[in-house]
Amino acid sequence: MKPQPAIFFDRDGVLNTDIGYAYLPEHITWVDGALDAIKLANKNGYLVFVATNQSGVARGMYTESDVQRLHAWMQKECLAHGAVIHSFAFCPHHATEGQGVYKVECNCRKPAPGMLLSLAKANEIDMSRSMMIGDKDSDMQAAKAAGIAGHLFKGGNLLQFVKRLL
Repeated sequence: MKPQPAIFFDRDGVLNTDIGYAYLPEHITWVDGALDAIKLANKNGYLVFVATNQSGVARGMYTESDVQRLHAWMQKECLAHGAVIHSFAFCPHHATEGQGVYKVECNCRKPAPGMLLSLAKANEIDMSRSMMIGDKDSDMQAAKAAGIAGHLFKGGNLLQFVKRLL
């Protein structure tokens, strides 16, 4: 199989409005153009991944299963729109605010590149043609550390933002 390019999206603040610690479908309001942006990326031959820090797990606010259920719901919403997220990755850790096994310094929490590199390895990604779209400096640092282009999304219509990049 020939390696494909990918777009790695941050979740909160990029695909959905960041309300702080979203873990239920009723917490999700899609950012304008988000579903169409995913669909456009698919149409242009990009695999689409979500890489999101989820310190709410580390803080004991919700569980890893809650995050997985939300991501399954988001995937179902995408599919109903004709868009595909190929895989989700999340970091449940936090080095200072975490509780129990989640209070660790890890290589998956952005700005570390672990989630991006794991997704790339598992999916034969051409990193030279891939990019990260995020709303925080930590997303840009993770992209740089993974060797891919980083693009800072500051709000607005995600479809229009992605169109300018493709």
